[in-house]
Amino acid sequence: MASLRCLLLASVALCLVAVKSVDATRSEPGSVLRRLLENHKYAEGDPVPLYANKVGPFQNPSETYQYYDLPFCTPKHMQHKTEDLGEVLEGDRMVTTMFNLTFNNDKEYEELCSTVLTTDQVKKFRRAVEQDYYFQMYFDDLPLWGFIGKLDVSDEPRETRYLLYTHFQFKVSYNDNRVIEIGVTTDPKQVKDITRDDPLKVTFTYSVKWESTTITFDRRMEKYQKYSFLPQHLEIHWFSIINSCVTVLLLTGFLATILMRVLKNDFIKYTKEDEEDPEETGWKYIHGDVFRFPPHPNVFAAVVGSGTQLLVLVLCIFALSLVGVFYPYNRGALNTACLVIYALTAGISGYVSAHLYRQMGGEQWVRNLILTGSLFCGPLFLVFCFNNTVAIFYGSSQALPFGTMVIIAIIWALVTFPLTVLGGIAGKNNRSEFTAPCRTNKYPREIPTLPWYRSTVPQMCMAGFLPFSAIYIELYYIFASIWGHKIYTIYSILFIVFIILIIVTAFITIALTYFQLAIEDHEWWWRAVFCGGSTGVFIYGYCFYYYFARSEMTGLLQGSFFFGYMGCVCYGFFLMLGSVGYRASLLFVRHIYRAIKCE
Repeated sequence: MASLRCLLLASVALCLVAVKSVDATRSEPGSVLRRLLENHKYAEGDPVPLYANKVGPFQNPSETYQYYDLPFCTPKHMQHKTEDLGEVLEGDRMVTTMFNLTFNNDKEYEELCSTVLTTDQVKKFRRAVEQDYYFQMYFDDLPLWGFIGKLDVSDEPRETRYLLYTHFQFKVSYNDNRVIEIGVTTDPKQVKDITRDDPLKVTFTYSVKWESTTITFDRRMEKYQKYSFLPQHLEIHWFSIINSCVTVLLLTGFLATILMRVLKNDFIKYTKEDEEDPEETGWKYIHGDVFRFPPHPNVFAAVVGSGTQLLVLVLCIFALSLVGVFYPYNRGALNTACLVIYALTAGISGYVSAHLYRQMGGEQWVRNLILTGSLFCGPLFLVFCFNNTVAIFYGSSQALPFGTMVIIAIIWALVTFPLTVLGGIAGKNNRSEFTAPCRTNKYPREIPTLPWYRSTVPQMCMAGFLPFSAIYIELYYIFASIWGHKIYTIYSILFIVFIILIIVTAFITIALTYFQLAIEDHEWWWRAVFCGGSTGVFIYGYCFYYYFARSEMTGLLQGSFFFGYMGCVCYGFFLMLGSVGYRASLLFVRHIYRAIKCE
């Protein structure tokens, strides 16, 4: 136990060090700037650094590029801001700029630089204007956005002009010695026509206006709530969620009433049959086969173990969100939390999988642990390799640096997999046996011929529809946050919806398991996993609807990121809800067979 405790502490330390030292080769600002940034306090005239982050098409949030991939004014001594692992995964690549913004000093008109754009540089800017590029910067950890230029379409004569913005107007609000708000606008009168391919002289300028405000520093992030679904959509949001929840609860209650009444009649019937000793029928008839372990126990145990780990991961993320860790523009916090928590909960999947596998009589426990450790990470790794290759081909900032990939591999090799092995050893050494209220026959009974709608795929369609109907309204808001420019902040509602999803998934799987046993089909183990996890298939179907009907995303890069990573998310939902369906069905089956005499 002492060695296990030491390894856990070392794992936590390694994860925390890794996420803070993801790119040690990047240079840090000077000690004065570092001190100012740490406490966010400035004296008049102190430099407040403005970092340029990324640019990209507004309709393709995942297609981002480094700011200086466009031929803006480049500082002679450009410095990269050190970022943690979550920020790098977000595609953030922050660098210093030539903007000289000092605390509480107005500037009417400052020249940033004057340069002659070559033909290729003009084409780059024109392509950016055509694709509606935006830029993102950070000023004292506050985000700001602006557009590169605009299209000017005239009717007579029919002509399209490409106009490049050349003047940036910064408006900063401060309270005492701290920055509270910042915004940037572009002057529509100060533009440069880049329609033609000829070399062009361009002068970039900027102005700064400082204003005092009464907003306190601890409330400065409230401004960004307006980019979320609060407050303008809150009433509609609550009404939709309540309506969906009421509908699902009514349907669930209706089915529960029917199922309980049928079960009650079954118990009365089988009690009388025990007294008269007639021939058994229905689900009691297969009592000697219902606890027969499923085929491919190695894979089955790995699915249940991986799904259990993902369920714990989601609950931990919800716990952090409800205590306020993921406030707006806490850059990369969610990615970092997911990576660290997944690594530290790897022992759960190893324990659950190995313990269940041993109870099923499995002996190849090493193969079981390897399968458990790679069941979710393996497909995710393949998708990542493809997407990262596409991002490298596009030159996107979404392509991870080599050092970041090495650190992720080290975390998996030194934290995730060892904890999976330790959990597996603990599960293998747990001597508790599988408890079944009925003895299993030596030879399985033959399953009667079933109609087509009793097969796996139709049952999955029925099982996935009801849970999906409980969450589909919320999916739009989540997708618009992850794959758009909205901010999701209503974590309490999302947590309620998630709990309802778990309850409905468990109940619908129990109901379908009962109907399966009632027609004397005793192979319910895998069916419970497939029916429970079928909601993930419905969510992936919704992805196609959202991509083509509700969004304006286009291109190979955005498409590969969207469908690739959403496929991994839906696969994770399949594993998680599949384990929930199995656990719920197991409790139900044990309960009904314990309640009657089966000997």
